[in-house]
Amino acid sequence: MKKLKTLNEFIVDTQNSFPYATGELSKLLSSICLAAKVVNKEVNKAGLVNILGKKGSTNVQGEEQQKLDVFANNQFINALRQEGEVCGLASEENETYIEFSKEYYDSGKYVVLIDPLDGSSNIDVNVSIGTIFSIYKRISEKGSLREDDFLQKGAQQIVSGYIIYGSSTMLVYSTGNGVNGFTLDPSIGVFCLSHPNLKIPEEGKILSINEGNSNQFSKGIRRYVDYCKDQDELTNRPYSQRYIGSLVADFHRNLIKGGVFIYPATVNLPKGKLRLLYECNPMAMLIEQAGGLASNGSENILNIEPTNLHQRVPLIIGSKKMVLKALELINS
Repeated sequence: MKKLKTLNEFIVDTQNSFPYATGELSKLLSSICLAAKVVNKEVNKAGLVNILGKKGSTNVQGEEQQKLDVFANNQFINALRQEGEVCGLASEENETYIEFSKEYYDSGKYVVLIDPLDGSSNIDVNVSIGTIFSIYKRISEKGSLREDDFLQKGAQQIVSGYIIYGSSTMLVYSTGNGVNGFTLDPSIGVFCLSHPNLKIPEEGKILSINEGNSNQFSKGIRRYVDYCKDQDELTNRPYSQRYIGSLVADFHRNLIKGGVFIYPATVNLPKGKLRLLYECNPMAMLIEQAGGLASNGSENILNIEPTNLHQRVPLIIGSKKMVLKALELINS
């Protein structure tokens, strides 16, 4: 029987792929995994305890916070606060960034941006949800953090990844040298390598878009959706439409099977809905490392210059040939 390789063993074996100290990467991911295990435990028993439903407050986006949203946010903040490598964190749930204790000003080299519980509107109906994160090297010198430590292009990420809480719990991450997936073994509480060197198929048969908003789509988006529905044996159309409404879940399925996910600008949301820093940048790094593409319709996601912590952008992400075809029809 082949021995399973744990996350820490994998980091040691592939240390040359990380441009900074391997021990730092191990500590960073260990902190994220620790919080993820706690969140996973609560997700799995959410139907049995008073943790489902709305908290009665809204986040900075004006969206109602779920109880588990707030719980997850606190878990990741607390886990990373104890990690001396991290000097600050920005979360989708907080209006501004959080600067950790001054004792870490000089030792902390990294900042973390996180969506602690993506797809939280699906909590009450037992659909897969997740955590999305990215790690950057801080720009400022020693001392207090600045906002531009967080307002970095996606191309400057040194680590990006997500945890999906589903039928099994998986960590998928990249350090800029490919994408690897690790499944949590609940019997020993350890993430083990299960999906080495993940590659998205160049072309797929899945379209992930909320067509219920089609009357608010641009003509270009509607043109591409119609193309996906057309009958054409040579291009294996029509495509299957699969839309969960949880970016992590939709992305994970398309990464494995091939497909394209689109959350376009709409009449009500002319700048899009998804957040550049907490959702789009990390997923864009992962998809490009897996051989796919990510765009806002006119520009590569990783090249967008952030202007604020909660900036929203349209997102077209997935199999390379499908994204290119979408861009061709959208911009024709």
